Amino acid sequence: MTEQTPPSEYLVLSRGQWDKDAAPADIQVAIDEFYLWLERLIVEGKMKTGQRLDTPGATVSKKKGVVTDGPFGESKEVVGGYWFILAHSLDEAAQLAAQNPCMQYGLFYEIRPIDPQKGSAYNVTNETPTA
Repeated sequence: MTEQTPPSEYLVLSRGQWDKDAAPADIQVAIDEFYLWLERLIVEGKMKTGQRLDTPGATVSKKKGVVTDGPFGESKEVVGGYWFILAHSLDEAAQLAAQNPCMQYGLFYEIRPIDPQKGSAYNVTNETPTA
């Protein structure tokens, strides 16, 4: 009997904005279908719920030394919400996210593996400068 390794957790960031030419009724149908899809996958153990993000936002950085309005400059960079996928690979997680009904109306998704390790200045991470 072979035991399969447990799935890893992947963060999904919902990005972008609704298509300008899409009818609100069509977008609402996609949103309703999304919630049904999400609930089904949560029951199946393939997803964990996340949340929508509200506006406005703020950014804080050493370079600016102040808090500024809005987290992003361009609409394509807007993060509207997040949730989690449980999968055995990034490819599997991406294939699952690609089934999201809201994609047909302009949203797209960034999928990132969750690193279970604590941060360390001695390990190469997303924050490590490139040469």
